[in-house]
Amino acid sequence: MKRALLPNGKIGKDAKDTVQECVSEFISFITSEASDKCQKEKRKTVNGEDLLWAMSTLGFEDYLEPLKVYLARYREVSYISLLLLSSCYVRLILSFHLPVYGDNKGSGKSGDSNNRDAAGGVSGEELPVV
Repeated sequence: MKRALLPNGKIGKDAKDTVQECVSEFISFITSEASDKCQKEKRKTVNGEDLLWAMSTLGFEDYLEPLKVYLARYREVSYISLLLLSSCYVRLILSFHLPVYGDNKGSGKSGDSNNRDAAGGVSGEELPVV
């Protein structure tokens, strides 16, 4: 709201509250329409396409293209984040030396423990840097 004002302009608390109430009503209006669509289709989850459909149905076509771009970018970033998180998780798992079945090293059966901890893993000082 401040970007629409002159540099020294101010917005009253009542104006901010009114705009917030309008935004909440707008979101509820769109979400309700999308939710009705999902109920008719016997689905429990409202997704981005449902919201875009509701906006189109309710006459807000002018907002569809920017929102489609935003949704696509959001999904791309979410997917990339998921891949990075998965990659880090896999590296973390692979960084631990887990004893192989049939391997007597670290199992407590031989006299040489090779600096293994009580659970049979390598001590933290010997973990490979990934």
